[in-house]
Amino acid sequence: MKKVLVLCTGNSCRSIMAEALINHYLKESWQAFSAGTHPSHVHPKSIAALEEIGIATKGLRSKSLSEFWDREDLDLIVTVCDNAKESCPVFYKPIPQVHLSLPDPVTLPADEHPLQGFRQVREMIIHELFPLLQERG
Repeated sequence: MKKVLVLCTGNSCRSIMAEALINHYLKESWQAFSAGTHPSHVHPKSIAALEEIGIATKGLRSKSLSEFWDREDLDLIVTVCDNAKESCPVFYKPIPQVHLSLPDPVTLPADEHPLQGFRQVREMIIHELFPLLQERG
């Protein structure tokens, strides 16, 4: 099984949702972790957007990138926001990196429903990030 670390700035929305979605849908081939360059808290709407499609959210927490510095078992790092890409440090072990620029769901319009932006990013993760992982799986 391959291991992927998904990074964004706050580890509150995009990377948290990616971690949960990968661990649910791609659990046969990938184990996902997430972290932030400046971790904050898990956004409640991220949890709601996951739970509404039956994804387990227990144990999800905002983590610092420093928790993963000395991991030698990571196969891939995926940055999902431009800021994290720019500030992604060099790890002790050279790890392949991929960037997928996903919008911050907090900044997306929520005209129709409060979760609209979070749902949009959730679907982008499934339709854009999953194929990248499946190519490398």
